[in-house]
Amino acid sequence: MPVIGYHASHEQFSPAELLQLLQRAEAAGFAAGMCSDHFHPWSEEQGHSGFAWSWLGAALQGTGFDLGVVNAPCFRYHPALIAQAAATLAQMFPGRFWLAVGSGEALNESITGERWPPKAERTARLAEAIGIMRALWAGEEVTRSGPIRVERARLYSLPPAPPPLYAAVLSEQTARWAGGWADGMITVSASAEKQQRIIDAFREGGGEGKPLLLQVKVSYDADDHEALRGAHEQWRANVLPGQLGQDLPGLADFQAAASLVRPEDLFEQVRVGSDLGRHAARLQADLEQGFERLYLHNVNRRQQAFIDAFAASVLPQLG
Repeated sequence: MPVIGYHASHEQFSPAELLQLLQRAEAAGFAAGMCSDHFHPWSEEQGHSGFAWSWLGAALQGTGFDLGVVNAPCFRYHPALIAQAAATLAQMFPGRFWLAVGSGEALNESITGERWPPKAERTARLAEAIGIMRALWAGEEVTRSGPIRVERARLYSLPPAPPPLYAAVLSEQTARWAGGWADGMITVSASAEKQQRIIDAFREGGGEGKPLLLQVKVSYDADDHEALRGAHEQWRANVLPGQLGQDLPGLADFQAAASLVRPEDLFEQVRVGSDLGRHAARLQADLEQGFERLYLHNVNRRQQAFIDAFAASVLPQLG
């Protein structure tokens, strides 16, 4: 059976409220959860930036959900520390935690004052981080002198099995590269054609038969105008084209760029509207395309209405 989960956005809600929303999603009938891991929000209107790793322990204890997080383990974090954090959660909650990794965004990763490198260099650092984490999870003592330095690191509290390590993918190029090393792939909803190109690239790169996860951006409200207004208020800074979102260095830069985004510009990336039957049909198409786990992110602030409406009228239609 497919898994329909709830995405917890640390940028939009305080950690305490976000835990309550996750618990409400579980009580309503959602089957799993995931969260973001960023230092900053993308806009002042979002307004929060809780620390994901503190929150994850509370969320795993406070629900029965499987939970995952998307993380960049090679800039503001050192991969040895992420390996330790992930191993601790996997040891405390066996089989209930997964980690997805990507190369990050300047907005969050450059806070330590490091130079923000071009994409090829970021990918090389991510590859090094992946090797370091896998070696530590295997119980090895790790020393590295490459792009990420490690000196005689070893983890002593290991889980029964390492957590699944997924690739966070936004492009066909990254999907093809990740197919050979990732235990699975998570991407963000787009047109059916773009989603299929990313699936095909992942499979061609070695990902055939591996799990496919999709984070689905929706904006639901019983009123179509409010659904679009709420999406534009909260998510206009997140639909910037190309590499722009990865390279802008500060919140003020996102605010300036987002001022040019019109409400109708969100339709390409966010499924906006009140029609629950249409939402269900699009999610069913995602499942039929090969995604076995869908994590729904309602990008406006009306989370309780979204949880209740989707649990009552959308989740029962999916399968």
